[in-house]
Amino acid sequence: MLGDDDDVFDSVTWESPSAPVYNDHEPVSLGPGFRQSTADSGDPHEPKWEGYLVTEVKDPVKELPETKDAYVSYLVSAKTNLPIFSTSNPSSRRRFQDFVFLRDNLVRDFPACVVPALPDKHRLEYLTGDRFSPEFMERRRLDLHRFLERISRHPTLQRSTLLRAFFESTEWHVYMHQHIAHPPGSEPSPSLIDNISDTLLNAFSRVKKPDERFLDMREGVDKFEDGLTHTERLYTRIRNRTSDGNPESGEDLTADYHDLAVAVQGLGFLESGITDPLNHFSNTLLEFSALLRHKTHTTTDPLLNHIHSLLTYSHANRAVLKLRDQKQLDFEELSEYLSGVTAERDRLAAVISGHAGSTGLGIGAYLKDRVDALRGTDDDRSRVEKMRKLDSKIKELQDAVTTAHETSDAFSEETLREQLVFQHAKDAEMKDMLGNFAEGQIEFYKAAMEEWDRIIPIIQRIRVDI
Repeated sequence: MLGDDDDVFDSVTWESPSAPVYNDHEPVSLGPGFRQSTADSGDPHEPKWEGYLVTEVKDPVKELPETKDAYVSYLVSAKTNLPIFSTSNPSSRRRFQDFVFLRDNLVRDFPACVVPALPDKHRLEYLTGDRFSPEFMERRRLDLHRFLERISRHPTLQRSTLLRAFFESTEWHVYMHQHIAHPPGSEPSPSLIDNISDTLLNAFSRVKKPDERFLDMREGVDKFEDGLTHTERLYTRIRNRTSDGNPESGEDLTADYHDLAVAVQGLGFLESGITDPLNHFSNTLLEFSALLRHKTHTTTDPLLNHIHSLLTYSHANRAVLKLRDQKQLDFEELSEYLSGVTAERDRLAAVISGHAGSTGLGIGAYLKDRVDALRGTDDDRSRVEKMRKLDSKIKELQDAVTTAHETSDAFSEETLREQLVFQHAKDAEMKDMLGNFAEGQIEFYKAAMEEWDRIIPIIQRIRVDI
């Protein structure tokens, strides 16, 4: 009776197709994001790639073993024709914290870009077991590979100097300190919007004039994430019922087939005339149980991990849309604040000019006049001083409103391009993810059919006397 999974698959090939070979003089065509865009489509929002960047994360190695400072390093390599790289085949070894630095600083340097998230260290899969185990390192390697692949598909991020140093720098730690001390571009100084009272700008504010284009995008993101969440929930249930690793749960189908195989083998001892056919049938059940377990580990689990990774990627896209709304909200709130200050300045000017009716700008203005009168600050001299301060603030606010408007418009334009980039990347990943899942299912059913086809002639040779 077979008990080792390795013995079951001697006649089955589970290897993935070999990686494609690239020509240095030809553009790489591996789906959206890897191609070179040379033709002008006429659409200002259509993303344009200046070249290709094909990345890989492999060969995890435990460094400083047997010490408290042990960690895992990964070989990161690439093939590219981008002019920013000094070589077409850069490579280096990096640890997980280096990926964290890369991601955090890309978010800071390119706030309008959808920078993918790294694998969550606090998920249950990362809290159980040895973080230096081959299974853990392979899972993290795959997640880091997917992270770099998403960056390499981005027409802006793939050309960043930080990413180039990540692959090429032999003094990465020195470069990290330099990048922190001297980030690309000037550090944004605190703007007026940052100094306005929280009672004016609060977390519950909403955009007053929403752009329909971005409302549609947000709705599309909601539907996409709902679909992924529902699919993840369903396949998690299927996975647990097929092979949850706990035979006592009563929902492990692989364990049920194993138990059935044992029962059939026991029946063979009682039926001496057909012991051999029943033993063959028992072995087939064992192999089918092992095939189910193998399919779970090589097909269903990668699907679930990729779905969860796509969800985190979509969350990063949602964060960019939210930041765009915040830029528009900043402009709207500043404009409203400027209108209020201007109205107050006009009211004071009307009072000083002697237009009695001009004070009637509302119950608020009337109450303010009465309070000023009680305080003894309603004389023209104090009003002139207030007007002088308001004029200065109005000039400052006008500059801030202009800047906020330009920032909001520029961010909106960049967000429109970013959504197309994300759509390209999402389509490519969905194609790969579902294609790999389909291939895994096909391999499973082919192997299962071969096993059952072999047992049919044996069962048919059983003689039944009438």
